[in-house]
Amino acid sequence: MDNSTRQGYLAAFGAVLIWSGFILVSRMGGISPLLSYDVIAIRYATCAALVLPIWWFKFRFKLWQPKFIVCSLFGGLGYALFAFQGFETTPGSQSAVLLPGLIPVMIIVLSVVVNKQKHAWSKWFGVAVITSGIAVLFLQDFFAQGTLSIGHLSLAGAAFCWGIFSVLLSRWQITPWQATASLAIITCTIYMPIYLLWLPKNISLGMSELWGDILLQSFYQGFLATIVQMLLYVRAVQIIGAANMGTMMAMVPVIAGVSALFVFDEPVKVSLIIAMTMVSIGVWFANTQFFVNKKYFANKKLTHSTSDHA
Repeated sequence: MDNSTRQGYLAAFGAVLIWSGFILVSRMGGISPLLSYDVIAIRYATCAALVLPIWWFKFRFKLWQPKFIVCSLFGGLGYALFAFQGFETTPGSQSAVLLPGLIPVMIIVLSVVVNKQKHAWSKWFGVAVITSGIAVLFLQDFFAQGTLSIGHLSLAGAAFCWGIFSVLLSRWQITPWQATASLAIITCTIYMPIYLLWLPKNISLGMSELWGDILLQSFYQGFLATIVQMLLYVRAVQIIGAANMGTMMAMVPVIAGVSALFVFDEPVKVSLIIAMTMVSIGVWFANTQFFVNKKYFANKKLTHSTSDHA
């Protein structure tokens, strides 16, 4: 492995660790005195404050275009409202399975519906395995409570919003910088007035006791999870390719799920282990190019063999 490839995989692993940590930190915010509305405000106010000067002085583009507004409504506002509502009520280990598992499912299905994109059989096999793993969690919850958890449904809604966002990025050829800047600035501009005027909030209550939670969420949500992760992700994709980067993301459910068991002292259930394993395998199949490349080289070899005999 040459030095460039090594740097690509290091960037990919860094993105995986930050994404895994995002689930843990978001769950910490969910069980803290902060409301989900507070965490969203902290996330986008911090990110907008960091991105706005760079956009204004260095890499400015026409921001308030319909395509950027629509993407921000789904990938910024919709995703955040559903995700952080889910983190409030869903155990961290289950969140680690549901969100990273459902996102590739939504992207693959919606890319077919919206962009009429065709996928290899391995992706559909991955979707089937992920869906089966998540069904284990949903059924366990249904049999235990007699109904589906609002937290589970909220995380499914977040995955749907991110799936729409991802498909629209591809359809409209939006660059990573345009996506980052528009998510930060447009979402903050739309959300903050609504939050300040009408939504419930806990930040003003006992402020001194919340500084630790506020600083943690500001640093992780507004800086690491939005800016640093995006840079690492793009860098990894440039060096090792989107398929290899996607395959690396299969580690997220395991890393975040196992970590959540220890961090939040959550019970280990057989259904959780089954779901975690199946989702990780499914994410790998949904993103890998191994079988596609294998088929390609087999066909190429067959073609050469036929031409030699001719």
